[in-house]
Parts: sequence; C-alpha cells; structure tokens
Amino acid sequence: MDLKSIRRSIDHIDTQVVKLLNDRARLAVEVSHQKRRVNAPVFAPDRESQLLRRLAKLAQDGLLPVPALQAIYREIISASISLQSQLKIAYFGPEGSFTHEAARVRFGSSAVLLPLRGIADVFREVERERVDYGVVPVENSTEGVVNHTLDMFAGSSNKICAEVSMRIEHNLLSRENSRGRIQKLFIHPQTLGQCRLWLDSNLPDVQIVEALSNSRAAAQAAKLKGSAAIASRLAAKLYGLNILEKGVEDQSDNTTRFLVLGRQWPGPTGHDKTSLMLAIKDRVGALYHILKPFAQNRVNLSSIESRPSKIRAWNYIFFIDCYGHVQDPAVRRVLQTLRPLTSTLEVLGSYPRGEEL
Repeated sequence: MDLKSIRRSIDHIDTQVVKLLNDRARLAVEVSHQKRRVNAPVFAPDRESQLLRRLAKLAQDGLLPVPALQAIYREIISASISLQSQLKIAYFGPEGSFTHEAARVRFGSSAVLLPLRGIADVFREVERERVDYGVVPVENSTEGVVNHTLDMFAGSSNKICAEVSMRIEHNLLSRENSRGRIQKLFIHPQTLGQCRLWLDSNLPDVQIVEALSNSRAAAQAAKLKGSAAIASRLAAKLYGLNILEKGVEDQSDNTTRFLVLGRQWPGPTGHDKTSLMLAIKDRVGALYHILKPFAQNRVNLSSIESRPSKIRAWNYIFFIDCYGHVQDPAVRRVLQTLRPLTSTLEVLGSYPRGEEL
C-alpha cells in the first residue's frame, strides 16, 4: 500500500472508532440511569479493575503495549463517568505533587481535581461529603509508610475503595541551566531520604532547605535565583523550570502507593486486598495469636505496621493489609477469629489490588 492508501485506511478505522466510542458512551449513560434506581455509586473500582485486566489479556498478542492501552481506556472511563456525574477528587497538594499525578492517572482528565494543603484536609473533605473521593500517599518502597495517613484512620469514617501504585521518578529542577550554579536545594524530607546518595555524590556542598511538599519545593525554586528543587516532570511544567537531571532517586524501582478514600466498599474481583486496623489486648504472645489465623486460613499478608495509639503510653494500633476480600470465606474466618482477641477491630476497606502505573 502507498502512503495515501494507508492514510485512507486509518481514516476509515478512526471513523469506526469514534462511532463505537459514542455507542459506548450511550450505554454508559444507560448505566447511570440503572445506578440511580438502586442508588449505586458512579465510580466502580471493582468493575474498572476487571475491565482493565480483561483488556490486558486481549492485548497480549497486539502491537499496542498493555500500559498504553490501559491509559487510553482510563481516559475513556473518565469521560464516560463525566457523562453520569463529574467527580470531585481531593488530593494532598499542591498542583504538581506526585499525589496530584496519581489522582490524575487514576481518575483521568474529566474529573475535577482539588488540591488541599494537608492529608487531614483530604480526610475531612471526604467525610463531610464535599468531594466524592480523596487521594493520599500511604507508603513508599524506599522510605516506608506515611505515618500521618495511618494516624488519620483512627476515628475516621472513610473507607479505602481503591489504591494506586506509581513508579516515582525524581528530577532536579531549576531556573538555572547547570548544576554548578545551584547553591540552595528545596526538598521534601521523604524525597531527601529517597535521593540522599545521589545528592551526596553530585551536590555535596549545596544548602538543603526542607519543603512541605515536592511541588512547594518547585514553587520556591522558581522564585529564587541559584536554587533548585527535586520534584516531578509535571512540577517542572507547572512552574516553568528546567530539568537538569532526570531520575535522581537512589532506587530505580522507587514506588509510592496511594489510597483512594471514599464512603463505600467495592465488590470482590478475585484480585483484591483488605486493610485492617486493630488494637491487641495486652497478653503474652498477643501478636503471635493475631497473626496465627492468617496462616491457618492461608490468607497472605502484604504488610503490617504499628502506630502509637495516642491514648496510653506504649499502647499500639496495628495496620494489616492482606490479600482477599471481606466477602471471601477465608477472610471472613480470619475476622471471626480475630474479634475476640482484639480490643478494637475495624475493616478500613476491601478493594481491587492496584497495578503499578
């Protein structure tokens, strides 16, 4: 085929694609009518997870990479949801933060994304139903858990309804055109922990100034000559900064996990995770007895963290993530066994396991 013939074929395919997308949109509107009748939420992470996994199987023998196809479909899903209701998503901001990126990737460009100053603000806005969902960071593969996020679950009515695991690339950003001109570096403490070896090797004499977030670091660097920040490419674009170095994180697989907060639990997908918050009754071997039911029922743990209860000295709350859904028989048996062994046991959410984006 010559070039003109190929382009005519592409035009013909595009015409079919647009028609099919509109057919899909009409069905999405019909779905919204059905959901209103039963008062079901517009955002269905369980259905979305099953759809994206199905697409991954369909794409195995095609030319289009699975992540690219899934990114296209996330935008299709976002546009379809906006035909039903425009979602308002609060996230730990400001604009240009990695949480902003996670919210944008998870909910697409059709959602309204609202930056908030603190993690507590995101929890509060979801609880007061001023927004539909909230996105907060909870864990980094290099630096560990975000303690403030875990602490906020105590006394909160919010539920975890989805998660996002996103590869984090840190970049050196500045108004300057070379590293030699940098005298001051604005950086968030967790980011500093993720880039310490690179900084020691490449910017050993630069003054380190703590920033409240990566995007605020970028905003400060944009105002001050001879300064720099470590932040995302999105922050570089938003604040008009040059990217002097890409990928300055010490670990190449540096990944952050984000939680989507809402007011409902998705249904089971067969590829789920359940998060628990519990306080153990003080007794010999208490932690052993708490973990034993998971092993007996062959329920795999993905993480366990402890935090001070803030009620009494040396009293702790445990956060446990396990594979499976609360509706799964094995997970139900674990919960039944745990309740008499704990002074407090709360299921924070059962939700589809997030794939790395």
